[in-house]
Amino acid sequence: MRAFSARKARSGLATHEWGAVEAGETGGATRSDSGVLGAGNGVTSGFQLPLSGVRVLDLTTFVFGPYATQILGDFGADVIKVEPPDGDLTRVIGPSRNPGMSAIYLGCNRNKRSIVLDLKREDARAALWRLIDGAEMFVHNIRPQKIAGLGFTPAAVLERNPRIVYGGLHGYREEGPYGGRPAYDDVIQGQSGIAALFTERDGAPQLVPSAIADKNAALIASSGLAAAYVQRLRTGMGLYVECSMFEGLVSYNLVENQYGAIFSPSEGEAGYPRTLSPHRRPHQTLDGYLCMLAFTDSQWRAFWKLAGSPEAADDPRFATMAERSRNISALYEVASKIIATRSTTEWLELFEKADVPAGPINSLADVRNDPHLNALEFFRPFEHPTEGPMEIPDTPYRFDGQSLPVRRGQPCLGEHGREVLAEIGMSEEDIDAALGDT
Repeated sequence: MRAFSARKARSGLATHEWGAVEAGETGGATRSDSGVLGAGNGVTSGFQLPLSGVRVLDLTTFVFGPYATQILGDFGADVIKVEPPDGDLTRVIGPSRNPGMSAIYLGCNRNKRSIVLDLKREDARAALWRLIDGAEMFVHNIRPQKIAGLGFTPAAVLERNPRIVYGGLHGYREEGPYGGRPAYDDVIQGQSGIAALFTERDGAPQLVPSAIADKNAALIASSGLAAAYVQRLRTGMGLYVECSMFEGLVSYNLVENQYGAIFSPSEGEAGYPRTLSPHRRPHQTLDGYLCMLAFTDSQWRAFWKLAGSPEAADDPRFATMAERSRNISALYEVASKIIATRSTTEWLELFEKADVPAGPINSLADVRNDPHLNALEFFRPFEHPTEGPMEIPDTPYRFDGQSLPVRRGQPCLGEHGREVLAEIGMSEEDIDAALGDT
């Protein structure tokens, strides 16, 4: 994969600048990306983003790490994506308009800059050390033994910069017997017990058709990194944060599915009966499907009234939350038979009037045309400097009523290498050596 050309970078072509320039904690070096809202989004300017001025060195690939660091970038951090010569693996996954800029890569790498450093070379490692000197965070998802082979262990990095937050995003916690193993989403869905939940309900294990292990681990990692940065602000000292997919997804899965096994000795089997019920699925209507979840006593009373069976609210099996939980499959079976008697539109209108939570079954195309999302202008048109017109979904966050801006488009491979190294005071000769341009 060809890196972004030095000539184009020097000329300013195809760079993704929206923020102002400010001084950061780099010993006088200037930093781009002030993190001021409104830099490219049409929202009110003047609001400083939470992580504005925080420099993050991002040595992550695929989805787990890049999605975590994209969240930091959305919050205003200056994320510098440090890539090998072939680039992030996701650069070639999915449709693309230009080589190295595929759909999966574009989904989790906005608000970043890119530099190519071949860390097998001494000059490149020396440049990374200099970047570490002025960074607030160092984040990677390289296996522990591999990062140790390159010399960038937590101890070494924290010795060099005692104020840095070091994030090690691993497949498995390092000191356990699985430590150092490779891990991907499918494997973690299986090991964490998520795939087996389908066996309980449907008779065979299944994988959720979404990279939920990667993406949930990324959410966990980003919150841990932000918390560690708050600790750094309080103490003035850096620290090592380890976040692993396996332990993260086990913890996530067991929130409800530890169930009776949370007690010692156990007060029942593991597995939340409501979500494991074979009748917990989209309800078939006369002309399609919908999802409905009456949950409280008042919601179920409203449902039984709509169904023309108000007396069902007094059925001992369904009268209280506790009894419904014990008889959940019977409850859902009865509800499904009732919902099958009317059309989807009719039910949704009735449920809305009765304040019973319900919604349609949206395809991905339906989601794009959802009236609520469109009213919010959730899908934001964006003109990427090299990839042309795109749509980028909004984040779930708003700060004082303002969405987080797209300050930078997803970078081409190595697009900002010379810019980033010049910011830390490296000479043209040293930059050439670091980037392998000699």
